[in-house]
Amino acid sequence: MFLTPKEQLAIIKKGADRIVDEHELLKKLERSFQEQKPLTIKLGLDPSAPDIHLGHAVVLRKIKQMQDIGHQAVIVIGDFTGRIGDPTGKSKGRVALSDEMVKENAKTYCEQIFKVLDEEKTTVRFNSEWLAKLTFEEVIQLAATTSVARILEREDFQKRYKQQIPIGIHEFFYPLMQAYDSVELKADIELGGTDQTFNILMGRTLQRHRGLEKQIAIFMPLLEGLDGKEKMSKSLGNYIGVNEAPEVMFKKVMEIPDTFIIKYYELATDEHPLQVQAIQDRLQMVENPRDLKLQLAEVVTALYHGHAAMEGAKSYFEEAFQRKGIPNNIPILLLEIDKERIEDIIPQLITISFIQSKSEFLRLIKQNGVSLNGEKIAIDDLSRVLMNDDVLQIGKKRFLKLNK
Repeated sequence: MFLTPKEQLAIIKKGADRIVDEHELLKKLERSFQEQKPLTIKLGLDPSAPDIHLGHAVVLRKIKQMQDIGHQAVIVIGDFTGRIGDPTGKSKGRVALSDEMVKENAKTYCEQIFKVLDEEKTTVRFNSEWLAKLTFEEVIQLAATTSVARILEREDFQKRYKQQIPIGIHEFFYPLMQAYDSVELKADIELGGTDQTFNILMGRTLQRHRGLEKQIAIFMPLLEGLDGKEKMSKSLGNYIGVNEAPEVMFKKVMEIPDTFIIKYYELATDEHPLQVQAIQDRLQMVENPRDLKLQLAEVVTALYHGHAAMEGAKSYFEEAFQRKGIPNNIPILLLEIDKERIEDIIPQLITISFIQSKSEFLRLIKQNGVSLNGEKIAIDDLSRVLMNDDVLQIGKKRFLKLNK
């Protein structure tokens, strides 16, 4: 631990939405520094969605930053809680996962998290190790530590209760079980997204009830996707996957809105807070955002694929998208809705006489005569969500820029 507690605190605070509480965290860091004993950082993962994208990786990147300054991580795979399913943000309870599905998803998760975390400073645990051993009496004692009124403070439970949507008694145990993980591990810090606020604070409550020092709760913001509006999500098609090819990752980073450059530097990279501030200063000095976004694409791609692969992806991007012979002054089509897909704009293309008919457009696609940003599109690409500044091309001379 070569950084002072205050220097460590500055790194931990970068990009964080909320810390409960900062004064307690500084005291833990001071004690850790004096004793040269690393803090235990806990992250619980629900193995129901094993494909990790940059939105999932926000908390992983923060843990990696804390590993780099000397602390240890414990990743808790919720194989036992996964049998219940965390109902966070859902209008109804999730279907419980089978043991086989939990194990398969957990394996996939572990393969991906070490694209971010330092494996030597990470321990992976499964909460069935301790939760499966609790007796019924111990479960009753665990339930006695809180009240129904307290559990119903959780926003999603409130909504379901008011809307008379059934809530299973077993669902009330999810935050208690996650809190018990913190007791078992004697966690110093627990991280999660802002959607995990109730569960993580419950960990502080249960630790205090068991006579332990309370964990620090660090909440990271949810990262918007390529559309700059919705939370990054694979189902919305606005995601950047950590397992995607470097060329795809580089191009997608270049597609984020200019207004999200700093947020991506804060949440999707390990850049020092002072470096991020310097980049923000450059933006305010009216430096071309495209240059800073190119630098961001280099940093993000190198984090997941290494420097050599990043250089290859950058060269590919420059060749395919910057030197593709697209004229500067081309017609612009304003997209009518935020998430228009290629198939949605066909009526507009006919209206402005860019194409004569839908059948002609489909025929040209089948003949490899239609491109988006220099890449040929196929019939299967018609459901692709369009981004700001995409360029649609038919043949060699007909271009159309799409703006929102």
